[in-house]
Amino acid sequence: MEDIEAIAVLQDPVRRRLYEYVAAQDHEVSRNEAAEGAGIQRTLAAFHLDKLVDAGLLETGSRRLSGRSGPGAGRPAKLYRRARAERQFSVPARDYRTAADLLAEVAEAARLDTELQAAARREGRAARAAAGPAGDLAGAKALLAARGYEPRTEGDVLRLVNCPFHVLSERHPALVCGMNLALLEGLIEGTEGLRARMDPRPGLCCVVVERSKNNER
Repeated sequence: MEDIEAIAVLQDPVRRRLYEYVAAQDHEVSRNEAAEGAGIQRTLAAFHLDKLVDAGLLETGSRRLSGRSGPGAGRPAKLYRRARAERQFSVPARDYRTAADLLAEVAEAARLDTELQAAARREGRAARAAAGPAGDLAGAKALLAARGYEPRTEGDVLRLVNCPFHVLSERHPALVCGMNLALLEGLIEGTEGLRARMDPRPGLCCVVVERSKNNER
């Protein structure tokens, strides 16, 4: 029921714009910034942001934006960020997560890493063929965004804010992260000067896509 309510909250176009803006940022967002990003007044933004918090789609924190402390530093501002909880919704209920967890457990026990990675690479190639070649880093970013990775550019690197396999990767990190790397290798295969590699960091996907140095793959 909570997931249904969360999805219902996003039916409002203003709330959806606010949620998408906050989720796309790599920092906590103030009410002023969110209002400007969504093109609405601050009071309206504050109302809808708190509705998104009530629905569990956003989380809040507070700090002084001036960076100062003590008397005269001003009151801490309320800041918003995307909630870390995952949402699922299907009618009637489907339990694909349990099935995926059991399959991963069996694959791990049977040491099917190589076979899984080969299948993931084929899937990546098929997805690339359907979408067309990435072409360059910007094209790779669009491909990854379409698959839910939420890529953000840091110089010559695409860091992936969202892992579509997050829960599964926490339970079976070696198996699932290896699969994820192979999938992205297949997705960008044939794109000159790009490579995918492992670079696990807290709160991010375990894989990055980057411009390869000296065309190394």
